[in-house]
Amino acid sequence: MIDSLAATAADHMRRLCVDLPTRRVGSAGNRAATAYFASVAASHGFAIEQPEFECLDWQADGAALAAGDDSFEVLPGPYSPGCDVSGPLRVVEAVEQLQGTDLSDAIVLLRGAIAREQLMPKNFPFYNPDEHRRIIAALESARPRAIVTATGHDPAMAGALYPFPLIEDGDFDIPSAYMTDEEGARLAALDGQTVSLTIRAQRIPSTGCNTVARRGPAGGQRIVFFAHIDAKAGTPGAIDNASGVTVLSLLAGLLTGYQGGVEIELVALNGEDYYSAPGEQLYLARNADRFGSVALGINLDGLGYRRGRIAYSLYECPPDLAATARDVFGAREEFVEGEAWYQGDHMLFVLNGRPALALTSELAAELMTEIIHTPRDTVEVVDPARLAQAALALRDLLVRLDATLAPGRA
Repeated sequence: MIDSLAATAADHMRRLCVDLPTRRVGSAGNRAATAYFASVAASHGFAIEQPEFECLDWQADGAALAAGDDSFEVLPGPYSPGCDVSGPLRVVEAVEQLQGTDLSDAIVLLRGAIAREQLMPKNFPFYNPDEHRRIIAALESARPRAIVTATGHDPAMAGALYPFPLIEDGDFDIPSAYMTDEEGARLAALDGQTVSLTIRAQRIPSTGCNTVARRGPAGGQRIVFFAHIDAKAGTPGAIDNASGVTVLSLLAGLLTGYQGGVEIELVALNGEDYYSAPGEQLYLARNADRFGSVALGINLDGLGYRRGRIAYSLYECPPDLAATARDVFGAREEFVEGEAWYQGDHMLFVLNGRPALALTSELAAELMTEIIHTPRDTVEVVDPARLAQAALALRDLLVRLDATLAPGRA
């Protein structure tokens, strides 16, 4: 059975990562991906719902930065508006240098301490440190003509991308571009000189949707399996997170004959790697008065790496539920209980007082520093057999939980 499931998993991965264009939110490829998952789940008897949200798509054709006869390698900041501006270069390494300063004629270079970690988008609803808010507010008050950021590595927030965009925010209207910290050091030597910046980019109003696939009796307890279907621009997004959507698709097939007493939801959330998390916000809004029915939320994100095992972690699970999960996964040598992590969509359930489980890869730190959010995140880094093993284990967990949760089955 593993071999046939693995072959099916490989087909799903090729469809999501090779056949489709980028899965960035708002793009044609993203809409094709949500339609594809809907068709797979529907073919196995699931009822489909695809609530929509408004969003921005974004297209860019590069950027150019010059000072006299000298040019610099620079990339357009994701979701930046386009621009063609000139002005004196002002180098800023601390937020205090911005506060109370009129830089409306300048192009500002952010480097050093102020550019150490990726700034959270100004309206991101789940996590937004005060220091990030201070920087964004100071930039908007200073009103420079454009911003250039020089960055190194930030695996926790930006994955393996180098350089990483300090600003990735469709709600921030000052044009921005980014470069390596080494290129930034070269540019900083021109502090005060006139530079010119061109960003060839366009924001495009668009729409996206979640895909919610349901089966089983409504109105009672439910178990929710979810995986984000979007990917950053510029990456195939194989392990982040076509692999999770593939496990959802395999589960749909394994549950074709499901006759249990618990409602099942397979949810392809759309927007985990997008600046405003629109799919997550939409799911929260539509379930605001329904979280009490969730017996367990299970997040699938970053699993299936060819190296290491599948790591599971538990969040606010009552003892009997935790014991069942450990019994199911502990019996399989390809699983290991990993450390808790709090950057994923499973926190939607934890924050609403519901127990959650997350599956990822044992070597997640390696993935974050070497693969995720880069063009290297291809189908070759994923083992389809691992995805098959994950789907079978989750099916078995569901059977065990249904026996205790469904009315009259205890």
